[in-house]
Amino acid sequence: MKSKAMWPVVYAALFVIPNLGVAQEAAPKPIYATVTKIDAGAKELIVKADNGGEIGVTLAAKHSLRKIALGETDLRKAAIIELNDIAVGDRVMVRGVESADQKTMTAALILVMSSSDVAKKQDEERADWDKRGVNGIVTAVTPESVTLNVRTLAGAKTVTVIPEAKAIIRRYTTDSVKFSDAKPATLAEIKIGDQVRARGDKTDDGSKLKAEEIVSGTFKTIAATVVAIDAANQQMTVKDLETKRTLVVKVSADSNMKRLSDPIAQMIARRVHPENYEGRGGRGGAKGGDGPPADGGMRGGGGGRGGDLQSMLDKQPAVTIADLKVGEPIVISSAVGASTDHIMAITMLAGVEPILRSPGKPEMSLGGWNLGGGGDMGGGN
Repeated sequence: MKSKAMWPVVYAALFVIPNLGVAQEAAPKPIYATVTKIDAGAKELIVKADNGGEIGVTLAAKHSLRKIALGETDLRKAAIIELNDIAVGDRVMVRGVESADQKTMTAALILVMSSSDVAKKQDEERADWDKRGVNGIVTAVTPESVTLNVRTLAGAKTVTVIPEAKAIIRRYTTDSVKFSDAKPATLAEIKIGDQVRARGDKTDDGSKLKAEEIVSGTFKTIAATVVAIDAANQQMTVKDLETKRTLVVKVSADSNMKRLSDPIAQMIARRVHPENYEGRGGRGGAKGGDGPPADGGMRGGGGGRGGDLQSMLDKQPAVTIADLKVGEPIVISSAVGASTDHIMAITMLAGVEPILRSPGKPEMSLGGWNLGGGGDMGGGN
């Protein structure tokens, strides 16, 4: 979760709260960022901007450093701090004069939200999405609602999502796996086959949800084998098992990359291919993972974590692109975009051979398994 949502309210307050010790006229547009390095001796910060790269921030001769609690909008309650009170990982809003190349800034004002406050708010948001959220594939759309097929390990059910009058509706972009980059949208943009994540109050039987927040996207899941790995550029070439075509898969710090343990892979295989386990003590069930996304997003399935496949996936060990091996089978989910030969991985799973391989069949296949968005499709920002 990024805490950017409440920054504009705080920023607007700069023009009505006097005596902050900084000029009030014609302030330049601020940047929102995360602190990555601090040099107190040089009075300099390195920050990673939400919408760009790293920026070196130095303090103007006349400057103000303030720490504000997450959710607080009254700057009179912001504490005056020193540079050494700022920590790596803190969220900041920086106002000042930016260089022509946008790589440095001389700051007149830095507002700080501590990383611990942000993490606490993240946990609260995650818990609320788990409790009051649903995630599923769209099966019907009307001008007033969308109907979802929500799958958990306990089975599938239908949920109708009805947005409130002031509901926040966003849509995933094709070039980012971050919920905070999702763009404002309308209910009319949601299509059958999309994945939708919604949060709100459910009816007692769970068949309807009055949504306060909805995020949607069009995703695809492919099974592939690794052909080549370029760890330096965080990308790999893979061969799609279905189309037999090669494509380039890019990963980022926000991609959710896991290696399934054999027991988890076998459990999923029993549900994806129940016919292969008849008479062997296996048990059929829901076909897998139209479950909710991973990474910092607010997870959950049809309400609660009890039968949530994604919760199990989240507990699997993380891997990097350098941990993969040429020839290894993997499953990848990505947002659908114009390019068909380059994709950004939202979720990448290794250790999937038991799921892809059916007894007596030489070729591996994804079958009916679908990770859906499998990425950061929920939560606040």
